[in-house]
Amino acid sequence: MQTLRSRCSLVLTRFVRYGWLVMLAFALTACHQDMYQQPSYRTYEPSSFFEDGRSARPQVPGTVAYGQARTDEYLYTGLIDGAVGDVMPFAVSRELLERGQEQYNIWCSLCHGVAGYGQSMVAQRGGIVPANFHQQRLRDAPIGHFYNIITVGVYRGDPAAGGYQSMYSYASRIAPEDRWAIAAYIRTLQLSQNATLSDVPPDQRSTLGN
Repeated sequence: MQTLRSRCSLVLTRFVRYGWLVMLAFALTACHQDMYQQPSYRTYEPSSFFEDGRSARPQVPGTVAYGQARTDEYLYTGLIDGAVGDVMPFAVSRELLERGQEQYNIWCSLCHGVAGYGQSMVAQRGGIVPANFHQQRLRDAPIGHFYNIITVGVYRGDPAAGGYQSMYSYASRIAPEDRWAIAAYIRTLQLSQNATLSDVPPDQRSTLGN
């Protein structure tokens, strides 16, 4: 007659031997691909559900899609009648310049350098020459120029004749308001590196050099 200990040992042995099969069965029955294989259409895939056979639906008349309500053309393009403007679309504050500095350091300093001289590791090793914001041409450029460049990028030569894009567009990465903040900060950088005594208020000139 088997003892209690031998019986327990036999049960444990069988559990170890066949238990993994039970666990595997539970795992397989719990494995679903519903979230991975969703009943969705691929781009331009036809559909038999709609009369026109298209799965992509046209915009409903009288509605505005998210992100399309852009009534201020200058805010979103930096252009006035096709030409770059030289005014900010909203007031400039200390908070705006600090936001511009933050965004500039994140997105622009990698190529143009923290001080805006175009001196960076990308300039040394990337095979391109980032713009120096302190050259006279860019010091004289309208502020809308910087916004427009951030928005559309820079092409070297004609793209149809072997030209290439040396700076891609940041429109999908940087919000319009932040692009203007960066442009305002670039103006601040230019002033900081090219200021004269006449730019300092008379009541503060005595503090210079302290």
